[in-house]
Amino acid sequence: MDVLCLGESMIVLAPASAGPLRTAVDFHAGTAGAESNVAIALARLGARAAWTGRLGDDPFGHRIRDHLAESGVDVSGAAIAPGAPTGVYFKDPGPQGTTVHYYRRGSAASTMGPGHLADAPAPRILHLSGITPALSASCAALVEELVVGRALAPAQVSFDVNYRPALWPVAEAGPVLARLADAADIAFVGLDEAQTLWGVETPEDVRKLLPNTGMLLVKDGGNGVTAFEGETANFAPAPPVDVVEPVGAGDAFAAGFLYGRLQGATVHAALRLGHRLAAGALQTVGDLAPPPPPETVRALLEDQ
Repeated sequence: MDVLCLGESMIVLAPASAGPLRTAVDFHAGTAGAESNVAIALARLGARAAWTGRLGDDPFGHRIRDHLAESGVDVSGAAIAPGAPTGVYFKDPGPQGTTVHYYRRGSAASTMGPGHLADAPAPRILHLSGITPALSASCAALVEELVVGRALAPAQVSFDVNYRPALWPVAEAGPVLARLADAADIAFVGLDEAQTLWGVETPEDVRKLLPNTGMLLVKDGGNGVTAFEGETANFAPAPPVDVVEPVGAGDAFAAGFLYGRLQGATVHAALRLGHRLAAGALQTVGDLAPPPPPETVRALLEDQ
């Protein structure tokens, strides 16, 4: 397997027509989750991608598993947890942007714990995010086992900080997420969330805080991304886009960058593909947009 993604996948419900959640009558249902978004985007690009987690033994859980499988993602490691529900969240569009309301406490995913991947073969890359350790103490122990303890060695560990204020406060999340990101081979973090979590100001400040991360990518919204590899910094400006909805852009970027590295592309070329996928996500109301044609992907990954 090229990439194995671990995390919580949920059902997302959004008003079917323009307008706020409060007055909506009809809803559109979809599948969402940071790590499964990455798995789907990678599979669409042609990578051998798998997703693992726990789903409720309910229609939502089976729907998510079916959707991932239909998207080309290997779900043989996805477990069904009887007695615990599949997580759900709602999107609430508004003039100031989209607000998200989560209903995931006590979900099937929150029952994961150490040993969840005890029998899994090591992929080339294991991808996780900072959402999972916020779900429960056992989930936090699982992520610690995989990222710091390297339970799935020799897999490279990719970690997206993905701070969710609704799940845990800065005082609790900041030290945990810094330790996990610093232990990863590849780490993604938004400059805005780094400022919130750690009180830093610049990408260089983030690098000083996380000196041990092999490849550190600091995303600065529409400005671009700075990638630190050792002492070397590569900055790739983000292409200008008309943003429809920002949800999913970070996952798309991570998938594009990881795919580029799997293909042996340079850091700058992988950043280009990451930006291209993120731009697509920004211009759609869904979490992911269709991938560029294969010839476009090849062109983006050529060293320039």
